[in-house]
Amino acid sequence: MPPVVADYLQQNRDRFLDELKALLRIPSVSADPAYQPAMQQAAEFVRDQFQQMGLKTEIVPTAGHPIVYAEWLGKPGAPTVLVYGHYDVQPPDPLDLWTTPPFEPTIRDGKIYARGATDDKGQFFTHLKAAEAWLKTTGVLPVNLKFVIEGEEEVGGANLDKFLADWKQKLKCDVAVISDTSQYAPGVPAITYGLRGIIACEIALTGPKRDLHSGIFGGSVTNPVNALCRLIAQLHDEHGRVKIPGFYDDVLPLTDVERKQFDVLPFDEEAYRQELGVAAVSGEAGFSTLERRWARPTCDVNGITGGYQGVGPKTIVPSKASAKITCRLVPNQDPPKITAALEQFLRDRCPPGVTLQFTDFHGCRAFVFDTNSPYIAAAKAAVRDGFGAEPVLIREGGSIPVVLALKQVLGVETLLLGWGLNTDNLHSPDEHFTVADFQRGIVSSAALWSRLTAQ
Repeated sequence: MPPVVADYLQQNRDRFLDELKALLRIPSVSADPAYQPAMQQAAEFVRDQFQQMGLKTEIVPTAGHPIVYAEWLGKPGAPTVLVYGHYDVQPPDPLDLWTTPPFEPTIRDGKIYARGATDDKGQFFTHLKAAEAWLKTTGVLPVNLKFVIEGEEEVGGANLDKFLADWKQKLKCDVAVISDTSQYAPGVPAITYGLRGIIACEIALTGPKRDLHSGIFGGSVTNPVNALCRLIAQLHDEHGRVKIPGFYDDVLPLTDVERKQFDVLPFDEEAYRQELGVAAVSGEAGFSTLERRWARPTCDVNGITGGYQGVGPKTIVPSKASAKITCRLVPNQDPPKITAALEQFLRDRCPPGVTLQFTDFHGCRAFVFDTNSPYIAAAKAAVRDGFGAEPVLIREGGSIPVVLALKQVLGVETLLLGWGLNTDNLHSPDEHFTVADFQRGIVSSAALWSRLTAQ
């Protein structure tokens, strides 16, 4: 990175933070129609940022919230990088748990507090400012850049896939970059090379056509709540393994190298246990806590409902019971295959006297990136430039569906470069982003563009 770019970043640190505050003041809550004007305002703010940098920019309408697209293609023969981010945020509720109002960004103890500070306004904004530094000082970028900043990530990104398909030719690139993950720990920057996939469903059991008196009718009909509990209890064996037939058939096992990399990471299991407030950690036998969280498949009941739940007793045989279930998947597992196997598993064990309704919500495959890729090498060097420390390679237990969409539609891999921390209260009151990490992220992004060209 040329000294003139580094100097520009240093001289404009305060302005970059002020501009981030302006973006954070916009209450761009995608889930609530009442915030529709703010969604448009946020899209226009991002567009204006691109335009003042000299990028070709447009706001693309969708059936929901608009997508902001910008490009700079002034480097023929150089790599083309697609940067993805989202300007929408989670609802701020409960408001009474915020120390300061969620849309009045406030600096406390070196952190900026506001909804969207780290998820994802603060993180994607680093790439805008990095591009600005190059263009305002040298007039060119080392790579060609395309930006896709959407407004529906927090509500499932329903219109993004159509946009990617419709704009497939225009969006052609060599690699994608997303900053919507986290560092491993304070002072330990990370590159996330794998994400788990997911399936989500709901099962509903119906017995008698109405709630029944448990004294008069109990013992003569199948109780849907009892039946649901028996079904759920059969999902795992005593060693924490999922009993769905074929569940592990396609699982990509961890390599010895990966297990050693995880094992040397600074991880205090006792502190982890205390932070979560549990008496002990648990899970699939034969794997460490990090391996279970990042690289092993799971099956979890997310919620269960049935019968009377008010104050005091009510002696009934409930008419209905239901449960929401998700499975986190690892590379090579196929979401439709796992969904079908789960449904069949439950139907085969459903007792007589109740009917089972199965609702499939959505699914997403897992993702793993070749850690020997030249793009990973470039990202490692760039993170060292920005954070002054060697990044660790980690996986994450969550899912980012856009990563799979970019692979399926555009055929590209994604660099997941998180500048925030898992402790930044994402989706919770007092969400925040360490100001120093925001600034380090900008430096890393600016370095990445030249490092990618070198690779």
